[in-house]
Amino acid sequence: MAYQFDFASTFDYTDMLVKGVLTTVELIAIGGVIGVAVGIFGAWARTQGPRWLRPLVSAYVELIRNTPFLIQLFFIFFGLPSIGVQITEIQAACLAMIINLGAYSTEIIRAGVVAVARGQIEAGLSLAMTRIQIFRHIILRPALQKIWPALSSQIVIVMLGSAVCSQIAVEELSFAANFIQGRNFRAFEAYLITTVIYLALAILLRQILRLIDITFISGRRSA
Repeated sequence: MAYQFDFASTFDYTDMLVKGVLTTVELIAIGGVIGVAVGIFGAWARTQGPRWLRPLVSAYVELIRNTPFLIQLFFIFFGLPSIGVQITEIQAACLAMIINLGAYSTEIIRAGVVAVARGQIEAGLSLAMTRIQIFRHIILRPALQKIWPALSSQIVIVMLGSAVCSQIAVEELSFAANFIQGRNFRAFEAYLITTVIYLALAILLRQILRLIDITFISGRRSA
């Protein structure tokens, strides 16, 4: 018998889909901003920071980049309470996304920092600027200009990876899809709609990141 599509039964749960979208946006807004900030600090630590800090940051980067995001999420949500650190589902999800994006963006930004011409750094030193001042005023923006496309892609990947946060009952978009198909048994419709929403979110996020690049990073204006 031919399959009878029924999208109406899925849209009966529009409120839950909207809540899932808003939670996903909240996760990437917090995780993206703070995660990139962590990455900037990590890139500074690995290239300009004190020697004792460099191996610590390197160990953090290697640990996160070589373990699954789901395990990191479970460790934070289930592991921390076992040692007395109480944390909610949304806090655990945000923290996991920050830590994950921070590690990946550290390496991406570090690549841009290394590519900055040595002469610019020496010019800053000749003006008696501190290493932090040199990093902030001379190195950071040219570095971000070089690696912004790669960093933008990583932010989008982390946003899409937020789907696994449903495993700890964070009511984001994939949680909503699972809930809806469990109620109306219309898995095809529920997951198709969710896929389209994720696609729209990814495209919107890329456009926002492109606007940030044009406005604040590269200073280019679209033709």
